[in-house]
Order: sequence, then C-alpha cells, then structure tokens
Amino acid sequence: MNTPLAERLRPHTLSEYISQQHLVGPDGALTQGLKQGLIPSMILWGPPGIGKTTLATIIAQESERPFYTLSAINSGVKDVRDVIEKAKQSGGLFTTKNPILFIDEIHRFSKSQQDSLLQAVEKGWVTLIGATTENPSFEVISALLSRCQVYTLKPFGKKDLEALLQRAITTDEVLSSKKIILKETEALIRLSGGDARKLLNIFELLINSEPTNKVTLTNRLVTDKVQNNLVLYDKTGDQHYDIVSAFIKSIRGSDPNAAVYWLARMLEGGEDVKFIARRLLILASEDIGNANPTALVMANSTMQAVATIGMPEARIILSQCATYMACSPKSNAAYKAINHALETVKNTGNLSVPLDLRNAPTKLMKTLGYGEEYKYAHDYEQNFVAQEFLPKAIENTKFYTPGANTREQAQKEFLKQRWKDKYNY
Repeated sequence: MNTPLAERLRPHTLSEYISQQHLVGPDGALTQGLKQGLIPSMILWGPPGIGKTTLATIIAQESERPFYTLSAINSGVKDVRDVIEKAKQSGGLFTTKNPILFIDEIHRFSKSQQDSLLQAVEKGWVTLIGATTENPSFEVISALLSRCQVYTLKPFGKKDLEALLQRAITTDEVLSSKKIILKETEALIRLSGGDARKLLNIFELLINSEPTNKVTLTNRLVTDKVQNNLVLYDKTGDQHYDIVSAFIKSIRGSDPNAAVYWLARMLEGGEDVKFIARRLLILASEDIGNANPTALVMANSTMQAVATIGMPEARIILSQCATYMACSPKSNAAYKAINHALETVKNTGNLSVPLDLRNAPTKLMKTLGYGEEYKYAHDYEQNFVAQEFLPKAIENTKFYTPGANTREQAQKEFLKQRWKDKYNY
C-alpha cells in the first residue's frame, strides 16, 4: 500500500477527530455551528500537522456544501476569481448552503490576492476557510480578517498523540496485521513536536524498517533509527517555542552573549526574520519600557529594515538590536500598569466619565454641566493643577509605579512633586 499512514488515518467526521475539543467537542464552536447549519467564514490558525485541512474538509462534508480548494503557494488572483465564479454558479439560494472555499497557507497570499476574496466573502457567495501557520493579525489584511472568525488550533498533547498511535495499530489495515507494542513513546512524541503528520510518518518509517512483524517501540529504537535525521531546530515544533523563549529571557536577563547565540540558532534553523523582529518589538515595551524608550524606536526600525532587506544581511541588524536591548536597563512597569488597569476595568465595568472631563460641543451639554469644572492645565503654574481624572468609584487608584532605574526614577520625582498627596509616589 503506497498511501502514507497519515493519509490512511485521516478522519472523515468530527467524532473521529482527535484533539481541538474547544472546537469539535460536544460544546465546541464548530460542533454547535454545524448543528445549527451556521458556518461563518473563518481562519484556522495553528502549527503544521494538526488537521487544519482535514477540519475544513469535514466541515464541508457534514454541512453538505460544495468544496473548492486552493493553495496560496501556486494560485494567483485569476485562480481565485475562477473558483469564486464556479462557486457562485453552484451555490444555493440561502447563505447556509453557500460553497466552501478552502485556501491553504492563506498567509502567503499577497494583499491583492486577499483583496480579491473580499467581495465574495462579504456577499456570501462563498464561505471562506483559510489555513495559516502564521499569526493572522500580521499576515491577513484587516478587511478580510474582520469578516472571519479566527479559530486557534493547538499542538497535539501527549495523550492525543498516544491515542493516535493506538488508533494506527488497531484500525489501520497494514499496521493491524503486525504485532506492535508501544513500550516507550517519549522520544517519538518529542521528535514529532506536536505534529501528528510528522509523528505518523516517523512511526511508519520505524515499523517498516523492522525485518519482522513484531515491533516493540522504545526510545532507544527511535533514537537509533532516526538519529541521523534529527533536526536541531524545528521552526514549527517545540524547539521553535523553546528557543524563542530562551532568546527573549536572555535579553530580559541582560545577557547579550546568550541572546546572540539563540538568535544564531533561530537564523540557522531558517526562522522567519520578521517573526524575530516582532518578538523584539514586543520585548522593547514589555521588558524595557520607559527605562529606555529608545529601545522601542530601535525595535520598530529593526522590523522595517529586516522586512526591506531580508537575509543574509538582516542577521546583522537583528544582532545589533538584540545586543542593544540586552545591554539596556529593564522595566516592566508599563506592562504591569496596563494589566492592572485592564483587570480593574473587568471588575468595575463601564464606569461613567466624570462630567468635568466630558466635551461640551452643544448648548444642552453645557447646560448639563459637561466640562464645567474642568481645569485647563496650561493656565496654571508649571502647566499643572491637581484634579481627579478617574471615575469616582476608583479615584486615587495608582496603576503606574515607575521602575527602579534612572529614567523612571526621574519620572517618579516628577509625579511625586505633583501627586504626593494623592498617589503616594
């Protein structure tokens, strides 16, 4: 049998689908949508090998809709328009019967290609299902993203992958004819990186490499058979997340040597330089913040530069930015301040804006007292006058506490002079 194991085990119904219970479980969003016959256009976001294509196919089958598929790798605007035209002709009268257009790796579509989908999605000629391994917030145009639900698919967990292996040895026509014992699975699961397709490909390779029909899976067997094929950096698996984490923590810990080492690991492994630049941009605010505001400017310039020039020269710019940030003073005061404020908003709800802070563009608003007691700071000495800017229910709440570094201590002195009787700086 020439069909790969991963293809032979591809599920055909939601009940056969392993993992993603938040979407396909009894109370999952997709399960409920299929029951009600309401399937929105959507973006399926997650790493490779977790069943995005399979899920799109199942949705089409269970909703009994025509199914059209394109790959962003080899499709242009003309291909998109041709498929949309076919879909319009095959669609039913009602939105719930509209054909499904599945686009794999939609993040590879250019802006013009994504623009060509807008009218079809907006008019309901097709229900779009896009699959992407990249963050759609960065890779899908906002106009298209606003018309789609984004569903995040998670990497398979250990239990999910073990369940998949058990299904393989009990239900697959080829493997069920062999005596396979799963004695140890840690090495195999580690190599898969949460990618079910990769897991099954390696598993099939191992089984086929054994001369007899009796195979006992052990960590040693996996190591011996696959040793020469080990990848030091898998940008779609656990190594991706682990090395990015080490990179960020090295910079946060002010170690430029470790930072450039982990940067080199990512670059050597083929990591997207734009992804690295985005992480540096986040770090500039989250971990450096007002201790050195120039870090954010530099990170933004770095992101623009690497997007313009690409590799191999982008490595130099990324190295400069990473070492600069590692050597910069650190503060997470702004990060903590917004988290505190968001938590307060969740707990207190939509508190009214004090009357003195409201605009009064009409006579009625002025009569109601809008802006009446507001004090214009520039009319006072040092352009400051003490007044309350928070809703009464949370007045005097201090969200921002400057960090213990030179720049923020200067901020603290500034605030202390003005708010010493209010916020206790």
